[in-house]
Amino acid sequence: MEEFVVLVDPKDNVLGLMEKQQAHVNGLLHRAFSVFLFNTKGEMLLQKRAKGKYHSPLKWTNTVCSHPKNGESYHQGAVRRLKEELGIQTDLTEKFHFIYKADVGGGLWEHELDHIFIGTFEDEFSFNPDEVAEVRYISFEDLDKEISENPENFTEWFKIILEEYKHHF
Repeated sequence: MEEFVVLVDPKDNVLGLMEKQQAHVNGLLHRAFSVFLFNTKGEMLLQKRAKGKYHSPLKWTNTVCSHPKNGESYHQGAVRRLKEELGIQTDLTEKFHFIYKADVGGGLWEHELDHIFIGTFEDEFSFNPDEVAEVRYISFEDLDKEISENPENFTEWFKIILEEYKHHF
């Protein structure tokens, strides 16, 4: 089944729809969201992308990152993908949004108007193996060390979003 992203201008005015992979080939600006969940110790929940993902497979990234469907709000999309990928339902709060562009290899680009949501979660969950290979909680200190020592183990967009996140908190 083809998936489409919502193409936008920098002010979030809708320009149309495009098949997701084609938008990534063309590097066109589209809507996205990123979710950061934390446990009560302040550790971030990371996911390792499934082996079958068409780009950035088996790389660590934030809890969830994806695209709202046409007619779906950023928040609705974030709630939906959190449930689809990790089986998690929790309250999410939008904190900020920004635009970035990242070369993700293989002639593909992520060029996104990204809305960042945060929440707390420390309960049982089961991830979808078609989406997620592994999950873990990590402290900011350990995460910074891992990214510094092995940046190739993390998605390009996560490294950008994490730096932006740190500027807001």
